[in-house]
Amino acid sequence: MDPQLTALMINCTLKPSPAESSTHVLGEQILAELAEHGVTGDLIRAADHRILPGVMTDMGEGDEWPELRERVLAADILVFATPTWLGQHSSIAQRVLERLDAELSETDDQGRPILFDKVAIAAVVGNEDGAHHIAAILFQALDDVGFTVPAQGSVYWNGEAMQKTDYKDLPSVPEKVAQSTKTAAANAAHLARTLKLQPYSA
Repeated sequence: MDPQLTALMINCTLKPSPAESSTHVLGEQILAELAEHGVTGDLIRAADHRILPGVMTDMGEGDEWPELRERVLAADILVFATPTWLGQHSSIAQRVLERLDAELSETDDQGRPILFDKVAIAAVVGNEDGAHHIAAILFQALDDVGFTVPAQGSVYWNGEAMQKTDYKDLPSVPEKVAQSTKTAAANAAHLARTLKLQPYSA
């Protein structure tokens, strides 16, 4: 039996809706490629929500993370998408990682970390260097809290330094980005499907 898979893209742009976002464009392209493998996609723009600082699953009154967290837990694949600022992931991306830190102390009914059997892809976009550095940070953090990273599981685009062209303004998807998206999506879907059928043991 081929299990139905779901993916959630968290867009960590600094721009709230309805502002255009290159991070959103790249993340949606990954969701579209995942759909080719039977994966149903959903998305969150983190800047549209009040995510309080902290490392607990619920930081109290006004915190919207608990509802977003439920969507993370429901998805088989997390597409973690961030822009590049000053060579680093966005402050919102860091906030989301810090909130995911709470999952280190959460376990399922078998005593396993609650994010085991879930897969993570990194998407990084910007007009400066830093994509490999950012992907390394994201993958280390996501692996720490229990996600599994597929082979070649990051997709990125670096525009020419100090120029004004954004990813969302490109006339077409660069060949290398399209190829990376295709590979990351195929490998993520394969891995998520495998883990769904054969979960990690306790």
